[in-house]
Amino acid sequence: MKIRKASRADWGAIERLIRAFPDKLMQTHLPRPSEFFVALEGGTIIGCCALEVYSKRLAELRSLAVDKDSQGKGAARALIERCIKEARKKEIHEILTITGEPKLFEKFSFDAFKNEKYALLKILD
Repeated sequence: MKIRKASRADWGAIERLIRAFPDKLMQTHLPRPSEFFVALEGGTIIGCCALEVYSKRLAELRSLAVDKDSQGKGAARALIERCIKEARKKEIHEILTITGEPKLFEKFSFDAFKNEKYALLKILD
């Protein structure tokens, strides 16, 4: 498996991956293609994840998706590791993620901020 920076040519594959999980990835605004990394297996994009930088202090790891047939083979782990490496390179101090899979991110020491129990969200119509 190879992990690399996404290019504009990868955008169609990234959108297809994200649309494959409408129950988990409710996204109307996606990061720019340049903020994504992709996982490739045999030249085919099987996963994606973005690191959206908000400030020198904060970035969000988001839009993580792995093709259903490729799950369980380490692509999500490799994508998360690559995003963390990129954040370190950019000297980002904090990475947040909003996820329905907290156990996956706990493996990378993601935790509630100052022992908060909830991340609250208000959707404005």
